[in-house]
Amino acid sequence: MSDTVKRAPRILCIGIPVRDLTFRVEAVPGRGNKVPASAFGEICGGNALNASIGIARLGGKAQMCGPMGDAEEAAARFIFDKLAEEGIGSTHLVHMPGLVTPISAVLVDPTGERTIVTFRDPGLWRVTLPDADALLKDCDAILTESRCSSFVTPLCAEATRRGIPVVVDVDNAMAMNEGLLTAASHLICSAEALHATAGTDDDEEALKKLARLTKAFVAVTRGPKGTLWLDDKKQFRETPAFPVHSVDTLGAGDIFHGGFTVAFGEGQDIAHALRFASAAAALKCTRPGGAFACPTRAEVDDLLAKSPVGAL
Repeated sequence: MSDTVKRAPRILCIGIPVRDLTFRVEAVPGRGNKVPASAFGEICGGNALNASIGIARLGGKAQMCGPMGDAEEAAARFIFDKLAEEGIGSTHLVHMPGLVTPISAVLVDPTGERTIVTFRDPGLWRVTLPDADALLKDCDAILTESRCSSFVTPLCAEATRRGIPVVVDVDNAMAMNEGLLTAASHLICSAEALHATAGTDDDEEALKKLARLTKAFVAVTRGPKGTLWLDDKKQFRETPAFPVHSVDTLGAGDIFHGGFTVAFGEGQDIAHALRFASAAAALKCTRPGGAFACPTRAEVDDLLAKSPVGAL
């Protein structure tokens, strides 16, 4: 997208929404044990939905697309209500008759780390997305998640053909011949997913291996260790994480992806977009509530202006 674009970037987020039941515990219980929770919350989540919240809070316009459970399901109505509250478009979400919207039990310990158990109905992957022309009309970028490759790859390939950036959150192991690796313009991986995909635990070696398969920008997020990425000269560069007192990491990676896509969609270069994303994710970690604890654009801009971390 041109650097001359001044309006809020319009971003299509494609993924599978999830209903999250969150429990704050002193420690994750061992097998067969019971522990009390000190707090409980019900929110909606899923990589793309979390990212859409970040996009809406950080200055973009988000539209959700992907499969959901039956229209009569209570969880589906809850999710639509939450999207409306955040100003996120939902007209492209597809109800799957008789199926169940995914649900997660999320245990958050005192360090803010989360342990998650999720049920996803296998039938959700048989979704047929709306027509490509309808989805890509007035679309400045796509943000999607790697687990949706079976139904999203053709659309991403068409977007790339039309010159629309496609950012992929690589959050699970992918086959090295997976079509989404070449349909994307930007691949931002979790460390675990990158290692599993490349077959090595060395970040640099894994990124180089991935870069040999695709023309896309490649990066790996490493939590408090920051982000490692390859520039256009295939040189390794690092974007440091902002040091914060973390109380809840749920959704932080998704806010990172949403923040990056907003900044890049505004015309910021890769280095500035990654620093913006890092700041947004760091602030989110200081607050409980999953992606709904995403900071505002003003809060992120203030941190960027005041902190020397990763200054460019």
